[in-house]
Amino acid sequence: MAKQKKQPRPKAETPKGFRDYFGAEVTERQEMLRQIAEVYDRYGFDPLETSAVETVEALGKFLPDVDRPNAGVFAFQEDGGSDDGTWLALRYDMTAPLARVAAQFRNDLPNPYRRYTMGPVWRNEKPGPGRFRQFYQCDADTVGAASVAADAEICAMLADTLEAVGIPRGDYIVRVNNRKVLNGVLEVAGLSGDDQEHERGIVLRAIDKLDKFGPDGVRLLLGEGRMDESGDFTKGAGLSEAQADTIMGFMDAKRDSGAETVARLRELVQGSDVGAKGVEELETIAELLAAQGYGPDRIVIDPSVVRGLGYYTGPVYEAELTFEITDEKGRPRQFGSVAGGGRYDDLVKRFTGQEVPATGVSIGVDRLLAALRAKGRIHGTRQGPVIVTVMDRDRMADYQAMASDLRAAGIRAEVYLGNPKNFGNQLKYADKRESPVAVIQGSDEKDRGVVQLKDLILGAKLAQDATLEEWKSQPAQTEVSRADLVQEVRAMMERHG
Repeated sequence: MAKQKKQPRPKAETPKGFRDYFGAEVTERQEMLRQIAEVYDRYGFDPLETSAVETVEALGKFLPDVDRPNAGVFAFQEDGGSDDGTWLALRYDMTAPLARVAAQFRNDLPNPYRRYTMGPVWRNEKPGPGRFRQFYQCDADTVGAASVAADAEICAMLADTLEAVGIPRGDYIVRVNNRKVLNGVLEVAGLSGDDQEHERGIVLRAIDKLDKFGPDGVRLLLGEGRMDESGDFTKGAGLSEAQADTIMGFMDAKRDSGAETVARLRELVQGSDVGAKGVEELETIAELLAAQGYGPDRIVIDPSVVRGLGYYTGPVYEAELTFEITDEKGRPRQFGSVAGGGRYDDLVKRFTGQEVPATGVSIGVDRLLAALRAKGRIHGTRQGPVIVTVMDRDRMADYQAMASDLRAAGIRAEVYLGNPKNFGNQLKYADKRESPVAVIQGSDEKDRGVVQLKDLILGAKLAQDATLEEWKSQPAQTEVSRADLVQEVRAMMERHG
C-alpha cells in the first residue's frame, strides 16, 4: 500500500493585496472614526450599517480596472455554482449599497435621507505600493435633495471634518467642479455623441491624471497615447489638436478667484445648455459657501477635478492635502487626495425607474491616517497596560485583585500570565508591551501591606542618558502602601503625560 503523502503546512502569510493591523493602528483608526462621526452627527446625519455582501446586480457596473477588465469585485455564486444561482459580491464602495437601501426602504425613510457609514470595502484590483484590496471608507450622503445646497453642505462638512481630525486650515483644500460643465466642454469639442462614449471615458481618466502626469502627459493621453518610464504604452483618446486644445483650456480655466473661474468656464461652454447649467450650479455653491464663511483658504472652484467614476451627474469635489512629504526616493511631493465625492442622481433610478437626487462624499480613512503620521500628529504607538508581576504562583488572586482595582479606576492593567519563574522575563514582557508601570509584591511586601512600583518610562530614560547622581535622585522604583496603589500608579503615569 502506497504511503499517503503528508499534507504541507499552510503558509502563514496574508493574501496578496491585504494586510493586518495591530494595536495603535486600530485604536488610531477608531479614534478618527469617532471624530468624523461627531462632525457628521452635528450636521444631522444618521448612522447606517449595510451588509458587506450585495448582489452583483445591485452593485451594478464593476469598478474599472485597466489591467483586469470587469474584475473589480470579489464575487461568488450561490447554489453550488449552478447556472441560475445568484451572484454575490463584497461591496466595492458604500454608495452602491446606499442606492439599494434608498430604493428598498423608500417608503420608510425620511426624505431627504441623510446617512453616514463607516467600514471596510473590497476591490479585486491589481495591488501595488500603498494600494490594498481591502481598506476603510467613511461616507456621508444626502438622498432626495435636488438642490445644490446639499452639495455645498457636504463640502462644508468635509472641511470641518478634516480640521476635526487634526488637519489645520492651510494644510488642505476642498476643490469643487461640476460634471455638467465638463459635459458642456465635451459637447463644444464635438464629443457628445453616443458613439463616442469610449473616447469620453479616456478623456475623463486622462484629466483625472493631471496631478500624476502633468499637462504634457494628459495631452498625450488626449491624443495618440503615452509611454511611461517602463516602456508600457497607454492608448489615448485620439482627439484632434483642436479638440485637445478645448479640453486643455477647460483644465487651465482656474483663476485667482471663484468669480473669475466661473466667468472663464462660462466662456468655454458657450453654445451648450448643459454646460451653462453646470456653471450656474457652481456659482450657487460658491455663494452658499461664502455666506457661511468658507472662503478660498478652505474651498475653491477648480475645473481640473473630474472624479473617475462615471455615475457622477453634477457637482464633484475632492479634498487634497497640500503639505509636502518625502516619497520613497527622497523626493518632496504633496500628499494629495484623501476624500472625494459628488452628485449621482441616476444611481437609485436603476432600482426604481424614477430619478432620485443624491450627493455624497467618501473619506479614505487609511490615507488620512497616513497623512497624520507623515505630519507627526499621530505616532503609530500606544501606551501599554500596567503590568502586575507575579512573585508567588499561589497568590494569583491577590495579583488579580490589584489589576481589578486599577481597571475599576479606568487604568489599563493586566496580570503577567506567562511562566513567572524568571522575573527578568516579566520585565522584558512589560518593555515589549510598552508598559508605563510594573507592580511588584513579594511575600515580604505582602506581610507589610505595601507594593513596589517600577516606573518603566523613567527607568528607560535614566538607563539611556542619566548620570549616577540623577539616577540616585530619581529612583525608578518606589514603595507605596497597597491601599494607595491606584492613586500612586495614576500619579506616576500623569508625570509622563
